Amino acid sequence: MTATPDVQLQDNPNEPRRRISQRIAAIAESATLAVDAKAKALKAAGRPVIGFGAGEPDFPTPDYIVQAAIDAARQPRFHRYSPAGGLPELRQAIAEKTLRDSGYAIDPSQVLVTNGGKQAVYESFATLLDPGDEVLVPTPFWTTYPEAIRLAGGVPVEVFAGPEQGYLVAVDQLEAALTPRTKILLFVSPSNPTGAVYSPEQVKEIGDWAAERGLWVVTDEIYEHLTYDGVPFTSIASASPAIGDRMVIINGVAKTYAMTGWRVGWMIGPNDVVKAATNLQSHATSNVSNVPQMAALAAVAGPLTAVKEMKVAFDRRRTAMVDGLNTIDGVDCPVPKGAFYAYADVRSLLGRELGGIRPATSAELAALILDKVEVAVVPGEAFGPSGYLRLSYALGDADLATGVGRLQEFLGAAR
Repeated sequence: MTATPDVQLQDNPNEPRRRISQRIAAIAESATLAVDAKAKALKAAGRPVIGFGAGEPDFPTPDYIVQAAIDAARQPRFHRYSPAGGLPELRQAIAEKTLRDSGYAIDPSQVLVTNGGKQAVYESFATLLDPGDEVLVPTPFWTTYPEAIRLAGGVPVEVFAGPEQGYLVAVDQLEAALTPRTKILLFVSPSNPTGAVYSPEQVKEIGDWAAERGLWVVTDEIYEHLTYDGVPFTSIASASPAIGDRMVIINGVAKTYAMTGWRVGWMIGPNDVVKAATNLQSHATSNVSNVPQMAALAAVAGPLTAVKEMKVAFDRRRTAMVDGLNTIDGVDCPVPKGAFYAYADVRSLLGRELGGIRPATSAELAALILDKVEVAVVPGEAFGPSGYLRLSYALGDADLATGVGRLQEFLGAAR
């Protein structure tokens, strides 16, 4: 029997081959990017949509960083291939920045520059995991983490902490989720999507527990400079030296310097892990574009003035959003201590009548809000259990006030 051009046959001649591999077909679309794209499409069509979905600062990239990119673009040496692991001068600057901000001393050879933080997330798990290895994932989680773990052959194990405990997992919960297949603890503070920040004591306790259990720790420090109310950022790498060389740090310039579109991140780890991940990247994408690398160099080697200015605005918006949401009967929004997200508990709204409909899930509620009052939010299903909404306050004050006002009017009518 001869296969047609678009249908190949498996060993069983009566069973056509899949057009899309099981591995790739199992990946869910990024819910946060999907919400943002839909909001932007509606805006382009002339609808007055307020978008609380995107996790990116609304500020422009600082001028001195843009100028560094312009200068680099004029230099012929940056028109050519460069080392797959990153420009040596950027890796050196990242090592110095890591010591400055995380209190963790590394050699530049332990740095791999990646195409944004997402590539660092995937390559970290792809390098460390064998099929069936388990990763403890504090939940709510950023939507990409479990997909990257599954794509790498691993098994994400959700460990849920609700608003009653400030969205912070405890060691006894991690211990209860531990199995002989557990290899990695994922640790994120400040958190996307909740804005939760672990105290220095909690960070040390969790790190020491992971060390005692012989686990690897993969920690995402992308929001390290965005904390509020005097709450400090604590790197688990420096808080728990006992983890030793079973540590991988993920970071990037996107959030701190308003550079989400520049696509420069990095992973830091033991030399053998970084070398293996670099080999993977050499076949997947080769080097990160040189011009954004030079912009990133100007960012990490420069002052933190821009992020301090952004934090003032984020802090103001944080207060306005949380105060506004908490006026709505059926909404409980803990005060986030970091990042730029509010994670509202809306379980009490589910099943209530809103606009003639009784949403049963937060996904249905989010769709209803977008349809009825043209406000885009991300449902809790993107980050773990249903019953929650994530709202980014990284948008202008006027839009934030308008959006929250629409939510108050619409959700306040629930009965």
